[in-house]
Amino acid sequence: MKLVKTLLASSALTAAAGAVSAQDMANELTLVSWGGAYQASQVKAYVEPYLEMHPEVSVTWDESSAEAVAKLRAMNEAGNVTWDLVDAVASDAMRLCDEGLAEELDHDEVLAAAPDGTPASEDFGDLLVSDCFVPQIVYSTTFGYRTDLVGDTPPTSVCDVFDLEKYPGKRALQKRPIDNMEWALYCDGVEKDAIYDTLGTDEGVAQALAKLDTIKDQVVWWTAGAETPQLLADGEVVMGSTFNGRLFSAIAEQNQPIGMLWDMQSFDLDGWVVPAGLPEDRKARVMDFLKFATDTQRLADQAAYISYGPARKSSAPLVGKHAELGIEMAPHMPTDPANAGNVHVYDYEWWADNRDDLNAKFEAWLAK
Repeated sequence: MKLVKTLLASSALTAAAGAVSAQDMANELTLVSWGGAYQASQVKAYVEPYLEMHPEVSVTWDESSAEAVAKLRAMNEAGNVTWDLVDAVASDAMRLCDEGLAEELDHDEVLAAAPDGTPASEDFGDLLVSDCFVPQIVYSTTFGYRTDLVGDTPPTSVCDVFDLEKYPGKRALQKRPIDNMEWALYCDGVEKDAIYDTLGTDEGVAQALAKLDTIKDQVVWWTAGAETPQLLADGEVVMGSTFNGRLFSAIAEQNQPIGMLWDMQSFDLDGWVVPAGLPEDRKARVMDFLKFATDTQRLADQAAYISYGPARKSSAPLVGKHAELGIEMAPHMPTDPANAGNVHVYDYEWWADNRDDLNAKFEAWLAK
């Protein structure tokens, strides 16, 4: 487990912290995220400004968000929850909430209103998909490819990932059924609006896994978002899936010979969950930071470092240029019309209900 130490601070108490005084707040926080360019954007947008205001408290970054559900389950069973604030995808947040492992929040009470006074619940709107979830970003999982390894005709369809004859070489896919199963069915002829109905049957699962079988021996499986950009940079894979912001970083910031394939990009939400049952001093510190880190300006600021759309409506007009490169960020967002011609809308509710079952079937398939 890779841990990165940094400093964070105490500040005024939010309503959610109740009667706990600033002096009684915990002096340490463990924040859980995804590492790489995304975590770096969080440090720049939220942590460093907070640190400049109140540099007293130490924070440990734990890059285990991909394993958030399993690890919080284990911590709860052991009666020793060591995490304070967890960055999670929406479907994982819903599972944690359903299992009582995440704190239910009154969003209007614990979060900052928009600058014009609009309550947080209205500002986030439909993206508040769970009482335990505070969304930060709209992102997509999509494909990058090595521009120098695909010949004169770069891939234009997600189904090119399954074409080993036209595009020989290794692929990188996330080691989970989500997205891979949907792409497999789509590229096996299933209409987009029928994907989840099909995947809800044993025959549909078998169909998806059979399609994945056609490239299985050419797949490098990844678990951390930074892996695919590195595999592409090293020339170890010809194409691979990852989060669009990671690819933006590799292309725009690192000048890697990588292209973006936006076809059937999978839209999703990512945000914070507070583990249930934290001691009052730790919870007070968490709520104080959470209110600051998810206000209108901070979410807009994050978009200056990575190409993810801010979850607040009031943040969108504040998105401008990249903080270091000076390029306009809007065209690099997954929601830009030029990039969103054929998107896959990831069904986080369906996956929250079916994830454990599909995980077991996917792991059994991997082991064959």
